[in-house]
Amino acid sequence: MKTLEYYEWWSKRVNDNILGLREECVRSIEEHLQVVSSELEIIK
Repeated sequence: MKTLEYYEWWSKRVNDNILGLREECVRSIEEHLQVVSSELEIIK
């Protein structure tokens, strides 16, 4: 049987991982937008 402390630790760990993934997604979207804008400059 798992303790309450274990469940609290586990839920925090899962939430931290989700936040980390969101930050990675935002970063990759920003990088993609930079590439797109530079490609548009080349086309002009």
